[in-house]
Amino acid sequence: MASKTRIFDQPQPLVERMIMNVEKVIVGKRETIEKAFIAMLSGGHLLLEDVPGVGKTMLARALAKTIGCEFKRIQCTPDLLPSDVTGVSVFNVKSNEFEFRPGPLMTSVVLADECNRTSPKTQSAFLEAMEEKRVTIDGISYELPKPFVVIATQNPMDYEGTYALPEAQMDRFMMKLSLGYPTHDQEILMLDRLQDRHPLESLKPVIVQDEFVQLQKEAAMIHVDNTLKDFIVRLALATRDHADFYIGASPRASYALMRAAQTSAYVKGRTFVVPDDIKDLVLPVWTHRLILTSDARMMGRSADLILQGLLDGMQTPVLRYVTAK
Repeated sequence: MASKTRIFDQPQPLVERMIMNVEKVIVGKRETIEKAFIAMLSGGHLLLEDVPGVGKTMLARALAKTIGCEFKRIQCTPDLLPSDVTGVSVFNVKSNEFEFRPGPLMTSVVLADECNRTSPKTQSAFLEAMEEKRVTIDGISYELPKPFVVIATQNPMDYEGTYALPEAQMDRFMMKLSLGYPTHDQEILMLDRLQDRHPLESLKPVIVQDEFVQLQKEAAMIHVDNTLKDFIVRLALATRDHADFYIGASPRASYALMRAAQTSAYVKGRTFVVPDDIKDLVLPVWTHRLILTSDARMMGRSADLILQGLLDGMQTPVLRYVTAK
């Protein structure tokens, strides 16, 4: 059940202001922005996959500015080392001791720009941080700030000089989103806004860091009926048993979908999850975790379409009762 100690009794106006703030920079992508905030409020990480130049980096910067958090960018290149990401211990001659110099990963909002252009060894440096919210250097663990969000951008795999992200890392991203090209009118509006100066320069925070953490805590308190948990698990089992999937949805994927559904309900002002919360988010939360068999890839099948077919073929659960707000 929802907690009686909630601070934000009506989170919808606040979340709406956050979305509108980002829309000052990113034109015509409201649905993507809303899903990005759902992922972040769920304590998850974001993977933005799209062609260059559509605003992936600007979206990450705008999200960080809106929630009032420190932001750092890591430009991923083939020669980037793990210590360039996590930090390194340096010997101080004056004190005769090793001192830890934190890397850019130890920041509230981290942008890993073009993450699939760096080596698998460096990509693996993100794994502990993304799952356990800490990094371990020379046997010493360092806790990461709250909130901690990794926003990674990725070019499509048919571009030269890219490495496929390991399955373990893909499973740690709560959602994979795509911005896509703007429409004719949206692109004209974008040019109008950029004519004098970039709107990101004047963007102000809507919320402070501690308030965002409180929103995360309250979203996690939203009630999920057992019938909906059963629905999520049955859908996950269906992906694991499907002949076209070499790897189906993991237990981490089931948990991520439940958390995203809780946050979706929370930002809509409900104290309980409904089936539509799950159905609306299953594709962005699960598709990037599903690995097709070689035969399915050769036949040109799509994980999105297969997953949508499984979802359409399952009976939508009916809640036995509705929790009163």
